[in-house]
Amino acid sequence: MSERETWATRIGFVLAAIGSAVGLGNLWQFPFKTATNGGAAFVVFYLAAVLLVGFPAMLAEFVVGRRTNVNAVDAFSELGHRQWRAVGGLAVFTGFWILSYYNVVGGWVIRYIVGSATGAYFADPGSYFGAVSAGPGAVLAQALFLAVVVGIVALGIEDGIEKATKLMVPSIAVLLVALAAWVATLPGAGAGYAFFLSPDLGTMVENAPTIIPFAVGQAFFTLSLGMAIMVTYSSYVGSDDNMVVDGGVIVVTNTLVGILAGLVVFPILLTIGTEITTESGGAGALFVATAAGFSSVPFGRVFGVVFFGVVLIAALSSAISLLEVTVAYANDNYGVSRGRLAAAIGVGLFLLGLPSAWDTAWLTWFDRFAYQVFLPVSVLAMVGFVGWVLGRDAVDELRRGAESLDSFGPVWLWTLRVVVVAAIVGTLLLGINEMFLVENADFFQPL
Repeated sequence: MSERETWATRIGFVLAAIGSAVGLGNLWQFPFKTATNGGAAFVVFYLAAVLLVGFPAMLAEFVVGRRTNVNAVDAFSELGHRQWRAVGGLAVFTGFWILSYYNVVGGWVIRYIVGSATGAYFADPGSYFGAVSAGPGAVLAQALFLAVVVGIVALGIEDGIEKATKLMVPSIAVLLVALAAWVATLPGAGAGYAFFLSPDLGTMVENAPTIIPFAVGQAFFTLSLGMAIMVTYSSYVGSDDNMVVDGGVIVVTNTLVGILAGLVVFPILLTIGTEITTESGGAGALFVATAAGFSSVPFGRVFGVVFFGVVLIAALSSAISLLEVTVAYANDNYGVSRGRLAAAIGVGLFLLGLPSAWDTAWLTWFDRFAYQVFLPVSVLAMVGFVGWVLGRDAVDELRRGAESLDSFGPVWLWTLRVVVVAAIVGTLLLGINEMFLVENADFFQPL
């Protein structure tokens, strides 16, 4: 087994974790999930899910990773519960599943940067998306994006992931703030802000059973939970770091970036007169509609390049964390160089992603299974283990480096045991009902 790396600095860990969270979950998924699930009503449920479910669950993953200093599968053996290794295996598989179609969307972003620079989508944004989102061109773009991800992960924790995210995360924040300031000057900004930030109580009550599964799933996705990422990243952390504070910084930063993304996307949609309904979601909320917005404003090419450049940076920062999960497991168990492992796993990801690259209906299917089945089951298994099996040992681990928050531990533990578990079970049941039991449910609605 190769010697295990660690983060060079604490800020390196925090930025890497933020980079993992601040990805397509915020800049692609969050806007279109908001558009398809009641606008500001979805935002309210999402923020509640982040606070009550996401943050406690993140700390649970931190506990497992730092206490064992190994990958997400072997961590359970290190804790003396080898029979629970399947929980880690499910998390690793979930991350692998998600990254397979995530790479495809990353390929779209590359092509939209080129399309912005050349103005290729200005005449007909809808047709352009149809041309680049599926088929041989999408397969090649997927391969290009994946090759960049593999190259960064192959360089290692300190020289690859840490250095990359130290550049990526500040860049995302600065560019998004600049874009939000520009968008505020557009004629449709007020209507966009109202849709995004003014919840309707009637919509919240009436559509809660439909909205909640997507809101909780979004919290898991955007915080990189249920994919073994936070277990893996925290396994490279020193024993004296305050995981509560670090987790709080990650959650707050990630949420602010998601809100910023909404403040950019929805005013652009309203600027071109788009009527935001449940049919205006999907990838079109980011790609087709925003592309139409850039085609109709001054200096649209410049702003299009900047916007999709931000999306690309965010996509890369998340993708490298998803790949690192599988590489960490292999690196801990097999005597093969990191570079070869990353390349071999990349080939597997490419093959699994081929259906999504060839037809967006498959990407929709992969995404819905990830959101409504794999992520909630994976997070439920992890928090159930930490809350009810580790129990007081988990509290002791959380207190290391956080002695000033001594009273927080028991509150967190019972929140994990009761509130988080109940929320995830409810979400899972609602999601299964939505996917399998609702009349005329259709997995294969294209994006």
